[in-house]
Formats: sequence, C-alpha cells, structure tokens
Amino acid sequence: MPLMKAKRSPIPSSFDAQAFLDFAAVADSVVAYRRSEPVFEQGDVCDSVMYIQKGGVKLSMVSDAGREVVVAMLGPGEFFGEGCLAGQPLRMCSATALTPTAIFALKREKMLRLLHRRPELADLFITHMLGANIRIEEDLLRHLFDHDEQRLARTLLLLARYGIEEVPERVLPKVSSQKLAKLAGTTRSKVDFFMKKFKRLGFIDDRAGLTVNNSLLSVVLHE
Repeated sequence: MPLMKAKRSPIPSSFDAQAFLDFAAVADSVVAYRRSEPVFEQGDVCDSVMYIQKGGVKLSMVSDAGREVVVAMLGPGEFFGEGCLAGQPLRMCSATALTPTAIFALKREKMLRLLHRRPELADLFITHMLGANIRIEEDLLRHLFDHDEQRLARTLLLLARYGIEEVPERVLPKVSSQKLAKLAGTTRSKVDFFMKKFKRLGFIDDRAGLTVNNSLLSVVLHE
C-alpha cells in the first residue's frame, strides 16, 4: 500500500501573520512587556525574529555621542528583529514597548526551518518584510527632511496606526511631551507649541484621552 502524503494546510494568497504563527506552533512562546520595558537592547545577541501580537514597539539606535534616533514605531501584526535570518550577530538597534505589549519570539533556527519547508509561505513572508522595510526607509527619509511640525504630526499618526491598519486606533495611550519629542526628533517646547496648535485647529482632542483626528493628515500632506 503506498504511503499517504501528509495533507498541508492551505496558504492564503495574502500574508496572514497570525496564520503563519499558528502553523509554526509558537502559541506558548508569547512574552508580555510593560510600557517602556526593553524587549532587547542594541548590541544584544541577535538570535530570534519577533512578532507583535498586541501593543506597540519603538525601534531606536544610540550614537557614540549618546544621541537616540527613533528608527521605527511598530504595532500589532508586524515583525521585527529579522536581521538574524541574514546572519546578523548582534542587534543593531534597541526595541522598547510603547504600551503593554505581547510579543512572539521565533528562534532563528526554527524560523529558517519553517521558511525552507514551506517556500510558498517564505515568498509571502519576504514580500511582507520588504514592504515593511520600504515603509521604514521612507519614514527615516521624512524624519531627516521634514520640519518639526510635520514630524510630530507623522509621529502621532503612526502611533494611531493611520495608513497601517484599516481602522486606526484614534485614541492613544497616555504619552508625555518628552516622549513625543524623542519620537519626533524635536524638543519638548516645540511639541508643547504644536500640540496646542493641533488642538486649536481640531486636529487632536485631549478631553477623553489623546484622540487623533483624520484632519491631522493635512499637516503631513501639505508641502
């Protein structure tokens, strides 16, 4: 009697990160992080790929002079730390939880086995990661060339997941002016000035938590 081949689970035509993780059987490897708690530090051993189940993560780098630069802000459904798959030995940046956050960690060896075993899944994952990297590069360029008001507006929109999720999270968790200044690459005094301006123009509302309105998009779209 011929041996029966194991039936493979269907692969969706678009990348479904949660289905990917379910297939990888990593449901028991989730780790919870408190707000502002480090996920990993710049210079740590790079041995796993991370996936954000809920919450948010800030990726940042510190220069030799001690200046911190925010590389990206990520939210639910996004991977990071994938440099280990290309043989990167140490983390190039630090990852910090922006809010209470739950993260899956897949060890490099397990991730590589999964990608080699399922090439069709690997193609979708690579496309997903390339798209994320392109967005991060675009954000970095804007961070370099946009002025302070646009950078702050873009930071608020990213925290609210505008342009990343179909339904943005308009009400943000409590965030200080100092943290916003660091994320936007500006000063606290400028953050306070522009936040008052945004509130006056109806771009934001702080009566029931910091609410980011669609109209704030006009700041980043304005040339």
